[in-house]
Amino acid sequence: MKTSAKPSHIGRKISKIRELRGMKQEALAIAIGVSQQTISNIENSEEVAEEVLLKIAETLEVSIEGIKNFSEEAVLNIIGNTYNIDNASSAFNFNCTFNPIEKLIESYEENKRLYERLLQAEKDKVAYLEKFAK
Repeated sequence: MKTSAKPSHIGRKISKIRELRGMKQEALAIAIGVSQQTISNIENSEEVAEEVLLKIAETLEVSIEGIKNFSEEAVLNIIGNTYNIDNASSAFNFNCTFNPIEKLIESYEENKRLYERLLQAEKDKVAYLEKFAK
């Protein structure tokens, strides 16, 4: 029994790469100078003209061969094989989004203002009691 190879559906590959890039059909259409409906038709096509494929490849920042040889299983294997506990920290951003020294200074100055208000309240209380005692 002979099994024939499933024909490569270039449109689906373009669609998957576009989605992985986080790009909408409309954005791709604008980038290559066609309508969104044309992109939809391209993504439903088994074959795409070379010049159109070249424009799409440049926009998606991949090579034509990268599109033609794209495999969703390969992407999942790469992700699965490179993400592990030892390498997990690279998947997270541990960088501060604020300057901790500035936060420390702000906290210090807030505490200083609070202390000064409390001290003034105590001075006022002592002055009132001294006045009352006389």
